[in-house]
Amino acid sequence: MRTQGFRGRRTPLAFFTFIVFSVLLPLAAFAAPVKDEGAEVVVWAYDSFVSEWGPGPAVAEAFKAETGLTVRFVARGDGGALLAKAMAEGRSSDADIILGIDGNLAAKAIGSDLFAAYRPALYDKLPPSFAMDREARLVPFDYGFFSIIYDSEKLGVPPASLEDLTRPEYARKLILMDPRTSTPGLGFLAWTIAAYGDGWKDYWKRLSPSILTVADGWDTGYGMFTSGEAPLVLSYTTSPAYHLEYEQTERYRAAVFPQGHVAQIEGAGILKSSPHPQNARRFMDFMLSPAFQKIIPLTNWMYPVMDGELPGSFRLAPKPTLIEGAVPPSDSQIDEWARILK
Repeated sequence: MRTQGFRGRRTPLAFFTFIVFSVLLPLAAFAAPVKDEGAEVVVWAYDSFVSEWGPGPAVAEAFKAETGLTVRFVARGDGGALLAKAMAEGRSSDADIILGIDGNLAAKAIGSDLFAAYRPALYDKLPPSFAMDREARLVPFDYGFFSIIYDSEKLGVPPASLEDLTRPEYARKLILMDPRTSTPGLGFLAWTIAAYGDGWKDYWKRLSPSILTVADGWDTGYGMFTSGEAPLVLSYTTSPAYHLEYEQTERYRAAVFPQGHVAQIEGAGILKSSPHPQNARRFMDFMLSPAFQKIIPLTNWMYPVMDGELPGSFRLAPKPTLIEGAVPPSDSQIDEWARILK
């Protein structure tokens, strides 16, 4: 309560406060406002990552616990469709981060000029072979090896090579993915081009009778496989580990081919148009942390890029040798593939 003695009397402290306030108030009018980013970060990802059985829910919970921020995952199809939608929307996108761009799409993603460079806190601890871009516009978070998975209860003798897949006994028994919309599909096309060189188109003509269907994305194709529509499917060497871990079965196996396999490294990047750039950087830091990396093996069924203990079920996840000369297929090669299979 004010007393009569203070009314109209200016103490030295009050006078000083008046002077400081008089000086700072005009300056405040010219100061740049601090942008309030809120407590959200928006991450576009492929469908299986966002699904209830994928890493998304556990990642969101762990990120919230560590930072207090909410990550909103948005499913945008498989990897190829994900990047295509990001490029179509350009800088009008509401996304902060695109997660799920693999090595076959990296050049196209970087060439779009949509991504900002950012090196997360633990970036320098990554193995050099995992680097996706010198400027860290894309940062890896997991990796795996493409493989043909077979149902040992429905297939007496599994294929032992890419060429074996063309044999008559496998007619209409193989499920693949579309390289125009799916990163596994793109990886398999790269695999066949590396294995057959200039003869890759003839290989696909021989392979065509073996193909039951070409799915738009991995989740659709693998779902058809597990529902029994075909005994062979394109997936990852880690897929059998999933079935051992959650279904206690060794029925599904990865075929390992002597000519080598193609590896897939998956990464994420911050968009230059990110509405929440500070929050996005915190998510990228978190992505390489143990809290994120330990979620990957039992939810995304890939290998984490940071060293850590793997579940026992990964004894069914072979690490095959890599085929030499595998490079991302060109647009013209993808178009030629489509003409062969039309």
